[in-house]
Amino acid sequence: MDDIPIARPLLGDEEIEVVSQVIRSGMLVQGEMVRRFEEEFSSYVGVKDSIAVSSGTVALDLALKAFGLDPGDEVICPAFTFIATSNAVLYQGLRPVFADVDPRTFNLNPEDVLEKVNSNTKAILGVHLYGQPFDVKAIHEICEDHDLILIEDCAQAHGAEYEGKRAGSFGTGCFSFYPTKNMTTGEGGMITTDDDMLAERLRLLRNHGDRGKYNHVMLGYNYRMTNIQGAIGLVQLRKLDAFIDARIKNAEYLSAHISRDGITTPWRDPRCKHVYNQYVLRVEDDFPMSRDDLASYLQSKGIGTGIHYPMPVYEQPLYRQLGIRSICPVAEEISRRVISVPVHPGLSDEDLKRIADAVNSAG
Repeated sequence: MDDIPIARPLLGDEEIEVVSQVIRSGMLVQGEMVRRFEEEFSSYVGVKDSIAVSSGTVALDLALKAFGLDPGDEVICPAFTFIATSNAVLYQGLRPVFADVDPRTFNLNPEDVLEKVNSNTKAILGVHLYGQPFDVKAIHEICEDHDLILIEDCAQAHGAEYEGKRAGSFGTGCFSFYPTKNMTTGEGGMITTDDDMLAERLRLLRNHGDRGKYNHVMLGYNYRMTNIQGAIGLVQLRKLDAFIDARIKNAEYLSAHISRDGITTPWRDPRCKHVYNQYVLRVEDDFPMSRDDLASYLQSKGIGTGIHYPMPVYEQPLYRQLGIRSICPVAEEISRRVISVPVHPGLSDEDLKRIADAVNSAG
């Protein structure tokens, strides 16, 4: 039997053909394909503007940069996420402040966020973790009450919805198209907004501050997306809903068939459309083996696993060295319990049965 990988990008003949068209055209850098990708992405998310960039981390970096915050200003981030979220805060000379997360969704806990707000707070950078939106209503209210910027890290949430609206349409959205995401361009990112002035500033920042004809009006960067990436993105975007439907179906199968004491399957907020970039189990104290032993057992059965994530961000050596600390007991607790198993659209019915059976037989 073949191994079942934790993730697998689905690229086919259509992607190969559009890449070939771009190569034959000779227009490899940012061009028509990127423009079309931006337009279709805006329509999909339900926003006025999308700005394509070279990675999801760059999307976060430019989004923060475009707001012109002052060094030392504070940005509240979840303690439990990938490190790129808070690193983007550091890039701007800002200070990340870590808030704890909800024990069911693993997303920002609005009550702890509110406790962390002070006169230095200028923004909240929320993450729609694993493909499930955070509590947008509660976080948005905090932003409105305290005049804070809302930035959405949508790296794992393409097509996710909160009360019928797509992730990336509530504040300033930042998407990644890394190969493990629900759609890919290889590398690449996108920023979404309804603010025309912000969109114009972002477009200048990604391309050396150039308004055209070597007319550089601000200090900018080379953070452009290539036409090759844009072409792949167009094809992948048109497949995204089918990819999502498959992920949801696979997740529902796993939740229905994994039935072991000591294993908690993902909880879905009924207000949300969860798109399952990751399918994450919790290993509880009454399970007969540790999380790490379960990972080793599943690997021995040919089933890929991941630990998303093994520690709160503030426990990473970088943040320890910087002296940026916090107390987030839920983040610390779940980081030693979570384990991801495959949920991607490339799974067969046999694969899904193997995954569920292996979890149920462990220990």
